[in-house]
Amino acid sequence: MVLHYMHSPRVYSHPKNKLTSRVAMNLVTFVFMLLPICSLFTSGLCSQIYQGRWKLLKRSIGISAMHMQLLPNDKLIIFDRTNFGPSNISLPQGKCTSDSLNTDCSAHSVEFDPITTSIRPLTILTDTWCSSGALLQEGTLVQTGGYGIGERVVRTFKPCAGCDWLEDQNGLITPRWYASNQVLPDGRIIVVGGRYQFNYEFIPKFSASDLTLYKLPFLEETRYSPRVPNNLYPFLHLSPDGNLFIFANDRAILFDYVNNNVVRSYPVMPGGVSRNYPSTGSSVLLPIVLNSNLNISTDAEVLICGGALPDSNEQADAGIFIPASKSCGRLVITATSPSWEMEEMPMSRVMGDMIMLPTGDVLIVNGAASGTAGWNVAREPVQNPVLYRPNAPRSEEKSRFDVMSPSPVPRLYHSAAHLLTDGRVLVGGSNPNRNYNFTAMYPTDLSLEAFYPPYLISDITRPSINLTKIGVNINYKQKFAVQFDLPSVTSIGKIYVTMVAPSFTTHSFSMNQRLLVLVLDNELQKLTADKYLAIVNAPPTAALAPPGYYLLFVVHEGIPSKGAWVHVR
Repeated sequence: MVLHYMHSPRVYSHPKNKLTSRVAMNLVTFVFMLLPICSLFTSGLCSQIYQGRWKLLKRSIGISAMHMQLLPNDKLIIFDRTNFGPSNISLPQGKCTSDSLNTDCSAHSVEFDPITTSIRPLTILTDTWCSSGALLQEGTLVQTGGYGIGERVVRTFKPCAGCDWLEDQNGLITPRWYASNQVLPDGRIIVVGGRYQFNYEFIPKFSASDLTLYKLPFLEETRYSPRVPNNLYPFLHLSPDGNLFIFANDRAILFDYVNNNVVRSYPVMPGGVSRNYPSTGSSVLLPIVLNSNLNISTDAEVLICGGALPDSNEQADAGIFIPASKSCGRLVITATSPSWEMEEMPMSRVMGDMIMLPTGDVLIVNGAASGTAGWNVAREPVQNPVLYRPNAPRSEEKSRFDVMSPSPVPRLYHSAAHLLTDGRVLVGGSNPNRNYNFTAMYPTDLSLEAFYPPYLISDITRPSINLTKIGVNINYKQKFAVQFDLPSVTSIGKIYVTMVAPSFTTHSFSMNQRLLVLVLDNELQKLTADKYLAIVNAPPTAALAPPGYYLLFVVHEGIPSKGAWVHVR
């Protein structure tokens, strides 16, 4: 029996056929005639062409899903911006918000239950437009910055019944609009950048050092132009050594935020493509596979995909929509002499969301094939997600990408996606308009869909974790037991256990997204015909897994269980 992490197997293969050339040509013609129909409708016929399927969860949640965060109570907090104008859902109990110009009695934030699809309006007093966020280690959502009177606000939301937003009007030292957040090993959150902010700070502010604003010249050095800096929402990933990987525009550094020192500079990413807002590619830290010897350091690899040429935003403003990039780059940030490994997606994409699936594969969804992020400056919505298998062998004949079934909804600027506890991916939003506009070329979208990856429609038996047999609290270096069921399986296949940190998703970047492949201790124990027990090693350090809540998954033959919440401390 093999007990280690492997990429999930392909669910299908293309069978050989013996059609005559004429019949084959007719079949190809039929398929291409069908593709536009598949772009508009999700059907059983379409699902025979591509893997995965879509389901509409809610035609309207009243707001456009610009920002998303899953909480440890399985509810999602979703919000857009308060200066959009009145939304399609009222504030609770007749509350209203007002500024010097307007009074608004509609909500711009909701709590969404993905099981019941119920929504609860929430109250935000200050503008959250293009803000950032993270989960504190006790499970509270902390949310930073925004626009106008919201640019220095820190907001918190606790995962409890009936709770609402709390706001600290002066929680940040400096305005943060288009900034990024990362949870650190000590439980604090670093807030990096923002429009014309070449610096960083820490929250919550527990000590005198947290009240200091720290300069970060790298952010000024990497902006493309003073008018449209292509390094907003910089990509942040916590390295296993505790330092911070920061990527902006087309280059990256490893940064010691404790001593305010650049540890190393990485090679420039080839291709001349800008990857950060408004050129807006996306980035993930690929699965961190822990070693059996917990004292040995672990490698980490970053994947960055999509984006646009540096002047694409200015060209789009003039009505010229330049094709987005197809390129992806992988960089082992812990290597002695790191270099970029470049490859191409099946289609061009800007504003794509990259979501880590419980298997360790990456779903790339949403976005456009030309233009950039911003008001009405993108064209050609890309409605087919792509599944990227990082461990699959790469060759000219067989890439690591699989094209998935198309969504019926084009999702462009201000759309978002998020992994759910049950393994589905929640997708919503899209509003490339300055206000709510339901008659524009690409209208404001208030719906939520769920994408079902191929593992949810596979014939392979899905494991089921016994929640009563696992402790919620897990200490670093601890061994803990995971009991799971695998009914009707005559011979158990490959098993591995993953742990996923829920992300704060906005503007094509899932902040704090992290997946670890844990070490299993010896062989599985078979308890009964259907029940198994795995002894699992918790992560050894907070640099590998910052303290907080994670979703634990058992993966059998590429099919994950539903996630179980655990609290690492």
